[in-house]
Amino acid sequence: MAKESVEARLMGLADVVIDAAKKKKDPEFQIPVRALSNVEFNEKKRLIMMKDATTGRNFFNLGMARKFMQTMLVGDALAELQRADLTTSLREIYYRTKHTLKDSNENTFDGQDESDPIIEDLEVTLEALREELHVAAEGRGSVVGNVTIVDNGDTIDCTRAGKAGHTVPSIVEEPGIRIKKCTADFILLIEKATQFNRLSEDKFWKKHNCVLITGNGQPPRGVRRLCRRIHDEYKCPVYVLVDNDPWGYYIYSVVKQGSINLAFESERMAMPDAKFIGLSSFDPESHKLPRNVGIRLEDRDISRAKELLAYPWFQKKEWQKEIKNMLASGLKFELDALANKNFQYLTTTYLPKKLKDKDWLD
Repeated sequence: MAKESVEARLMGLADVVIDAAKKKKDPEFQIPVRALSNVEFNEKKRLIMMKDATTGRNFFNLGMARKFMQTMLVGDALAELQRADLTTSLREIYYRTKHTLKDSNENTFDGQDESDPIIEDLEVTLEALREELHVAAEGRGSVVGNVTIVDNGDTIDCTRAGKAGHTVPSIVEEPGIRIKKCTADFILLIEKATQFNRLSEDKFWKKHNCVLITGNGQPPRGVRRLCRRIHDEYKCPVYVLVDNDPWGYYIYSVVKQGSINLAFESERMAMPDAKFIGLSSFDPESHKLPRNVGIRLEDRDISRAKELLAYPWFQKKEWQKEIKNMLASGLKFELDALANKNFQYLTTTYLPKKLKDKDWLD
């Protein structure tokens, strides 16, 4: 979306207030509902998508007046960024819009936990991603391997990014970020930095012609978007490597179908063709890992796994079998447990066998 279009939409919020004032009416605008009740799994697109429910936000309502005012303040700050062609952080938006109302002890915002959701509200209302609103989060994630990126004019050859890799920025959109070249056969998206470091140190990307990316846990938007761009622009398949627990399964599902909280972003972030390459609940047996390196499932693990079993996007018989097998074993396994075999087992044995046998879940 062009900058002018985003700015025009932001200015449209001010027009709502001006028009209402001229007509001596209560200013109001509609905000899409960001809740489970307003999302659905689109079977055809294989994505979690937002439905059409909205809620009104108006000024002459004691229950809504504060949030209405906060929305206008954040909208004004975002418009200022558009006009100046500047990018800022979520934290700076909070401080830019925080002040004490005249002749009172009332603050416009008491904490960043109030301003951050307003930005998400404006994303869905304006149909403009946070990155298009010129708001960046802290970069969290690394990439190494056979891809070359141009980052604000600087060419980054990720084969020369060292063991730690190149930090993935929060905003990975053009024109700031351009993917100049990619010769990789696939992308390996890795949950944990420890496994990323092992694979990077062992030059797994060189031996198997791939790109390694980690989000250090649940991959942030920049990591997911970079994977999606490489996937789309260079037709690279994506394989997801996570721990064998309900949280690993969920990370995979967010990468593949999108998330409930950010359903409005699914068509730009999610990758329906992504494959789950492990760690599977069947792998401890096939790789002869002793039970004593497993971790007993806690009540919250069991509860979360049962929730996943009910999700529409986990209804394939292979996934039902996978999750039920974990529950039946009573154990979860971290990828780190593969070190019980030897320190390079992940690199030299586990992943090469998975790739050769095409042993993944879809």
